[in-house]
Amino acid sequence: MSRPEGEGLTDEERYDQGMTVRREVLSDAHVDRAIAGTTELTADFQDFITRVAWGDVWSRPGLDRRSRSVAVITSLIAHGHHEELAMHLRAGLRNGLTVDEIREIILQSAVYSGVPAANTAFRIASEVFAEPA
Repeated sequence: MSRPEGEGLTDEERYDQGMTVRREVLSDAHVDRAIAGTTELTADFQDFITRVAWGDVWSRPGLDRRSRSVAVITSLIAHGHHEELAMHLRAGLRNGLTVDEIREIILQSAVYSGVPAANTAFRIASEVFAEPA
C-alpha cells in the first residue's frame, strides 16, 4: 500500500503543499481572491480546505489531476453545487481536460444525476467557455 502524500507532514507542511496544489489547479488569481476575502469567521475553514482538500486529498498519488477533475465535476453536478461548478470547470481545463471531454462528462451526468442537473451544468459550462482566455 502506498503512503499517502501528506502522511508524516506537519500541519504547516500540509498547508504549504496544499497551497501549491490549490494555486496550480485553481489559479493564483482565484486563490488570491479567496485569501483576500478571508475573515475571522472563515479563516479556520480556509486553513482546513487548504490542508485537507488540497494538501491531503488532491496531493495523493492515486489519481492524476485530470481524473480528480472528472470526479469533482461529476460530484458537483450530482449534488447541485452550482456555485463551485464554474471554478472546477476552469480547473478541469487547466488539468488537461478538453471542452469535448467536459461535454461528455456533463452528458454522462444526465443519465445518473438527472436531465435538470445536466441542463444547468451545460448552461454554466457555456458561460465558462465563453469567457476570454
